[in-house]
Amino acid sequence: MALEIERKFLVTGSDWRTPDGVPYRQGYLNRDKQRTVRVRIAGEKAFLTIKGVSTGATRVEFEYEIPVSEATQLLTLCDGPLIEKTRRRVTVGAHVWEVDEFHGDNAGLVVAEIELGSEDETFERPDWVTVEVTEDARYYNSNLAVRPFKEWRES
Repeated sequence: MALEIERKFLVTGSDWRTPDGVPYRQGYLNRDKQRTVRVRIAGEKAFLTIKGVSTGATRVEFEYEIPVSEATQLLTLCDGPLIEKTRRRVTVGAHVWEVDEFHGDNAGLVVAEIELGSEDETFERPDWVTVEVTEDARYYNSNLAVRPFKEWRES
């Protein structure tokens, strides 16, 4: 079984910013509580991803590369607006952080994710990482598509 163990944090400052960000466009074909089905175009590649329900920082994940032309067509079938962001990969210690700077209705939101081998794995936490939001459903990309950051950022 393919498991993803991922922790998510809010980001501050700009020390994480690298010049080599990759533009992402993604949408959701299904946002059920038991599973999400996402289509994503990341730079010059495209993926179809199925994720199960999260238990802590762990969930089942299956991801398949698909032709960009098919992903472009699938994005037109997505439920709700698309998520647009720039992803940067930043190495800190033995881990790579994926830092997402959101655009559009989610502008102003920057989130860093780190994938781990186990939920209790230790890792170096850079100064630009702040509050952990791993279990805060507002920060799930599937939820940001229908209730964007601009609607609740002040609360």
